[in-house]
Amino acid sequence: MVLPERLEIYTYSDYKNKEDDNRYELINGKFYAMAPAPSRIHQKIITEVSRNIGNYIEGNSLSCEVYVAPFDVRLIDDGQTEDSCTNVVQPDISVICDKTKLDDKGCIGAPEFIIEVASSSNASVDYVKKLYLYEKFNVKEYWIINPNTEHIMIYTLGENNQYSEPFIYTFTEIIRSKFLQGYEVKISDIVK
Repeated sequence: MVLPERLEIYTYSDYKNKEDDNRYELINGKFYAMAPAPSRIHQKIITEVSRNIGNYIEGNSLSCEVYVAPFDVRLIDDGQTEDSCTNVVQPDISVICDKTKLDDKGCIGAPEFIIEVASSSNASVDYVKKLYLYEKFNVKEYWIINPNTEHIMIYTLGENNQYSEPFIYTFTEIIRSKFLQGYEVKISDIVK
């Protein structure tokens, strides 16, 4: 009987020592190449939404911080060390309120609120792989903004530590965050 070839599981140590100039994310021990240069609208959405959230946080004297990619978020499973962790992602926007998670390399543990802007080259990663990963690591709120369809899907973590069915909005509707109480935005107003 021939056994299937064992797939190699990569770690944060491998991630740090990658020798090419490409950007990667590490999800469940597998490398995923990131697009070298996202579209202009992708970058515009990230810039304007992160600025809008940052202004809200500052205006309400909240102790959260907003970071945009590239910004390493290391998600460490039980029994793993930092170097042996198999999940390192670079969310488009991360909101971190527990500042003990921050270090010079980025964030250790899950941000409370993550936003990804989907692109055709990585949609399955954002809609499936990261969705399950963020749920597993208890990201309280996860938005997927799709510039092609002009829709936003919002997942919120329930009491059972599972995401509820997503709320789906268009760019012209007002979106209200459950995590950042009082924060609301209409994407079409800030991305013109």
